Amino acid sequence: MQLFSIFGDPVSHSRSPLMHNSVFKNCNYNACYTRTHLEDGSRLKETFFELGLSGANVTVPHKEAAFNACDEVRGFAKTVGVVNTLINENGKLIGYNTDADGFMYAIKEFQEIKKILILGAGGTAKALASRFLQEHIEVNVINRSEGRLNYFENIGCTTYTWQTFLQTDYDLVVNTTSAGLKDEELPAPLDIINTILNNTSYVADAIYGKLTPFLKEAKKRNLIYKDGADMLLGQGVLANELFVNKTLAKEKIKNAMQKSFLL
Repeated sequence: MQLFSIFGDPVSHSRSPLMHNSVFKNCNYNACYTRTHLEDGSRLKETFFELGLSGANVTVPHKEAAFNACDEVRGFAKTVGVVNTLINENGKLIGYNTDADGFMYAIKEFQEIKKILILGAGGTAKALASRFLQEHIEVNVINRSEGRLNYFENIGCTTYTWQTFLQTDYDLVVNTTSAGLKDEELPAPLDIINTILNNTSYVADAIYGKLTPFLKEAKKRNLIYKDGADMLLGQGVLANELFVNKTLAKEKIKNAMQKSFLL
């Protein structure tokens, strides 16, 4: 039996085991998926092989550490320096990124997205910003401090800190921070959030399974919003396809994985 896991801090909230085990069970694939709470991202590779894993997913805050841990990085992950899916290929750690395409799947029903504001500057933000630019979408990024904004400036995004933020209209605002995951925090001060939400058409949050304070503010304004569930499903299908080495059809994986969202 193959063993898979998700690494994160925190990780107890993750639906990934339900999702992937639903595929393995419904498709009669001999594998099991679990959670691994990892505080120190530098121990990711060591822990991966100690557990005898065939593959893994990586969530906050270890996606950039996962990139550094890989023996080889393939596809879109090479562009962004962020890995969320790991494969054990003959004893070598191979890294991929399925977050960005998962998010594109999640927002495909939103119409005419030409200008996006991303809240946060971590691994998920990097992946999404690069993917949006590939689609010729104008990307703006706001973060608490300047420290992590150089990457976004270098690839052609307009960047702001909380102190330098200048309001304009957006088609979509996306929260990629962990604010609201374990607490009732907003991803930016309330006055900034108010201004942003008063000038956008759509809102999305990478956090799933709860109405975050950020989404509550969007709901108050009757904005169309999404939590991270569709993004989670989209990236999960692509990750599982890698786990099973494409021996299962993508549509079959998707149908089996969707069943887990009813649990």
